[in-house]
Amino acid sequence: MKNETVVEELNTLLRGTYMGIRSLEHYIQNVTDDYVKKAFQSMQQEIKLDAQKLAARIQDLDGVPADDEGFSGSIHSFMHKLMLSDETDPILEDAIHGFEKYGVQYSEELVRGDLDPRSRQIAEEVIDHNRRHAEILKNHLT
Repeated sequence: MKNETVVEELNTLLRGTYMGIRSLEHYIQNVTDDYVKKAFQSMQQEIKLDAQKLAARIQDLDGVPADDEGFSGSIHSFMHKLMLSDETDPILEDAIHGFEKYGVQYSEELVRGDLDPRSRQIAEEVIDHNRRHAEILKNHLT
């Protein structure tokens, strides 16, 4: 397995992680429920730590980590912000969908089979955090 392949896949996961950070910022700006806002803030901090771990691993593999969500991610972010509701339940539903579809399902497909053991461990930690965040948010739905 070549480091270039691993770096490319980890960078794709890192760009997705930056998209998640940006989406959480949108939720934090729009939600009025203080308890939900605090939950989003806590999740955002954990995801920022995940981004740091991914970036460090990429550097350990002599790669250059992405520093944002990329062009397509920034377009997605812009559209997401425009279409986001200002009501708590639709915001929660959108966040759950994002965590489950992109943070778990897409991420699992992305890293299937091409990572060395240490990179796989980090990727699985990131995916597990996304899975846990979706479950936490489900408990906030009314």
